[in-house]
Amino acid sequence: MNYNYLKNTKAPKVFVEAYKLIGIKETLGKDNNPTILKWADELGLKNTYTADEIPWCGLFVAYVCHKADKEVVKNPLWARNWNKYGTQEVIAMFGDILVFERGANSGHVGIYVGEDDKCYHVLGGNQGDQVSIVRIPKARCIGIRRTKWSVAQPSEVRVIKLNSEGLISDKED
Repeated sequence: MNYNYLKNTKAPKVFVEAYKLIGIKETLGKDNNPTILKWADELGLKNTYTADEIPWCGLFVAYVCHKADKEVVKNPLWARNWNKYGTQEVIAMFGDILVFERGANSGHVGIYVGEDDKCYHVLGGNQGDQVSIVRIPKARCIGIRRTKWSVAQPSEVRVIKLNSEGLISDKED
């Protein structure tokens, strides 16, 4: 799927900050990507998050929320904790935080880019060991969370319908 149109799309600030980071990868092996570790340091998680081989989807969402001057949930490294972010919604829209189940107790968290009939298109960290956009089945979604707006919700926060092109992610890591 070609997401180049997103470069010129008016978007919520959380998405704008996230989009800037597409392509950042964890370092395979015993070394670590200093950029990812810097995110943890900036968020005060330096002693908790010590290696990029530790799941970092929650760290990514926390970092982009922080850069966008939005709230960061308590214990943001636990993906399912993002079910406490903003307001709970029923219909996902551009820039929303989506929480997915991954096994009995694990989770994954990312940002809504759009959707097709079966999947959400999600911008997130630790997707194929990098910041990327992947398709995740809607059936795995356990939370749709929207930023609390102090003014009217921006018009760019809307449902975006996309083609069902590309592989479906069944394991984010």
